[in-house]
Amino acid sequence: MAYRDGDTIVAAATPPGVGALAVVRVSGPDAAAIADEVFRGRGRPSLARPRMLLWGEAVGADGAPIDEVLLVLFRAPHSFTGEDSIEISCHGGPYLVRRIVGRIVEAGARPAEPGEFTRRAFRSGRLDLAQAEAV
Repeated sequence: MAYRDGDTIVAAATPPGVGALAVVRVSGPDAAAIADEVFRGRGRPSLARPRMLLWGEAVGADGAPIDEVLLVLFRAPHSFTGEDSIEISCHGGPYLVRRIVGRIVEAGARPAEPGEFTRRAFRSGRLDLAQAEAV
């Protein structure tokens, strides 16, 4: 699959089944809107102050809770990729992580290719070549 820089991408940032908690990353122009769709808590993520931790639930398309989560919004250019991004901290069970990633895909993101977050960080000038190769 070819890289498409204008897309919003999603991937688990932690190895499956390794820890009690996992991080799911979303990056791209629709990150905040997707967060509004998959997160239920106090306030909308798209209106939150950048880097403010929000507590709530990841929810399915039917509104049923998937997991209790923490969400942080990073506005461009102050994120790893230089794009609008969100990080969702959830319980680390592989099933829950797959469900949350799948729900984010349903909401409009696509699964990230291997190395795509790092590539976007390099292209936006957030990492130099030596740093990108070290990841």
